[in-house]
Amino acid sequence: MILIDPPYWPAHGTVFSHLVSTTSLTELHEFAAAAGVTGRAFDLDHYDVPERLYAQLVAAGAVPVSGKELVRTLAASGLRVKARHRSKSVGTALAYRWDTLLPGRAELGAELLQRWTEPHRHYHSATHLLAVLESLDLLTDGAPPRPVVLAAWFHDAVYNGVPRLDEEHSAALARQRLEHLVPTAEAAEVPRLVLLTATHSPSPTDSAGALLCDADLAVLGGSPEAYARYVAGVRADYAHVPAADFAAGRAAVLRRLLGLDPLFHTGRGQELWADQARDNLERELFEVLRNASTGA
Repeated sequence: MILIDPPYWPAHGTVFSHLVSTTSLTELHEFAAAAGVTGRAFDLDHYDVPERLYAQLVAAGAVPVSGKELVRTLAASGLRVKARHRSKSVGTALAYRWDTLLPGRAELGAELLQRWTEPHRHYHSATHLLAVLESLDLLTDGAPPRPVVLAAWFHDAVYNGVPRLDEEHSAALARQRLEHLVPTAEAAEVPRLVLLTATHSPSPTDSAGALLCDADLAVLGGSPEAYARYVAGVRADYAHVPAADFAAGRAAVLRRLLGLDPLFHTGRGQELWADQARDNLERELFEVLRNASTGA
């Protein structure tokens, strides 16, 4: 079910409503797209829509509710994203982390944050970066090696939706920006780690690579609701790709991930995420193939 609250929230010379789904983000994205709502209006679990679109969206099937009822119902559905994961909070948390990682290098941190918050990003956004950094903390009891943390900052710093090429360009950016900024060995290690995120297949003896790859794939082991948000974000990142082509490409990605043995390379990563990740991946692959066979 699609819900909308009254236009009340002021910004940009007008007032805005919140548009949500109580069923799935896929339903929400499809409804918004059909109604002509721009993808830039999406904010993790809702769309911000201007007052001029309110009547149109109600006529299209959105159910009018109070702001309090919308929040309560969204929370009950499991699709609400907590405040600490929203854009402003994410930016503050990331700025603090960067300042403690490389003190006195605020300009580079600002450049990276600007890249991670580009408007065309949905899943591959600053929220993903923070999630990777938090996952590294989980894997290392809060003490990840600095080259691994730097690699996390750079691993999707260049993102244009072109697999492997994005990783190559991100690695090149890391090589360029870190030269003469950190020790030579570290400046070489960071691009090497960034390139590993194209395959997530570090060697058995590559402990740094294992940490980064596991943290990058931790999203696969989230709850079904969190995984659904991830899937919706990935689809939004590739909104320019026709449905049939996306389904074929996504099925190939899912098969590749399911074929990784192991999927997670650290003992803690396996304990935290492996079983749920396999369940999530298998469920999504089944749904992708079923929808492709029915033309849905």
